[in-house]
Amino acid sequence: MEVAKVQIMKLTDDAQAVGSLRSRQGVMLRPEVSGRITQLNFRDGERVRKGQLLVQFDDQLQLAQIKQSQAELSIAQANHKRNQELLAQNFVSQRSLDESAANLEVAQAKLALAQATAARLKILAPFDGIAGIRNVNVGDYLKDGTDIVNLEDIDTVYVDYRLPERFQTLLKSGQKATVELDALPGRRFEARVQAVDPLIDANGRSIGVRASITNQQLLLRPGMFARVSTVFGSREKARVIPEEAIVPQGGRQFVIKLVPGPDNDGLVSQRVPVTVGIRRPGQVEILEGLKEGDTVVTAGQQRLQRDGSPVRVLELSRPAN
Repeated sequence: MEVAKVQIMKLTDDAQAVGSLRSRQGVMLRPEVSGRITQLNFRDGERVRKGQLLVQFDDQLQLAQIKQSQAELSIAQANHKRNQELLAQNFVSQRSLDESAANLEVAQAKLALAQATAARLKILAPFDGIAGIRNVNVGDYLKDGTDIVNLEDIDTVYVDYRLPERFQTLLKSGQKATVELDALPGRRFEARVQAVDPLIDANGRSIGVRASITNQQLLLRPGMFARVSTVFGSREKARVIPEEAIVPQGGRQFVIKLVPGPDNDGLVSQRVPVTVGIRRPGQVEILEGLKEGDTVVTAGQQRLQRDGSPVRVLELSRPAN
């Protein structure tokens, strides 16, 4: 049979998952109205700023309508001012003043409509980000809703993943996580839980989690496959034994510990109930039942059916770590 001693080591309580990276903000820019492109004010892959004019459509007709509306507004304002002065001198009726006031409101509305129509022929960056590869050129006539270019804010990226529902009581905002990417082997990135979905998926019995990663070097890109380890806590001095030392029986967990015999002339077996904590591949934490340095049987437990069975140890098996 084989035995091992209880080891003291740092143990991290975490959960593993896979997920995908996504931009903090991302949008496909599309025109609201049809028109012909007259300006493209960005390069593919270039950083742009919020409010920057990216695409200009032909707006000559709309600018002419604005000038016409401005002229009509000036006339309406002058007429209304004149009627106010004439009414004060009882040269016109109140009805004339009301009509000029209504005409003024109509002129103001026409100007606002013309300006709004012209504004829809400009596409501005909705946030700071990096432009993708455009699908259009100057001179193209686009229908409303046509894809122009994607814009991505990746100074910070999100990783979306799912965990089994049993972890929902342990998850909270600000929790640490580590992320590894197949596209960047050997690199580890620190993430923080940003949000936990309040809805548990009824089909997979899992809960959605979103964590954020600082990406100042722009190494991370939306769509990358990620392996995520969410950290729930750690213990500096955890008592750990090999997993194969655990003997389940009747819904409880036991180990067979070696203790001195009655005459201190050898070692005998003693079945001890234990409370287990964090599990790792090949390892298990013992919360109660053992102390550092205790020796437990890791193979051949079936030959020790009774407490007090004499055991001769030739060599300790590998340590728990």
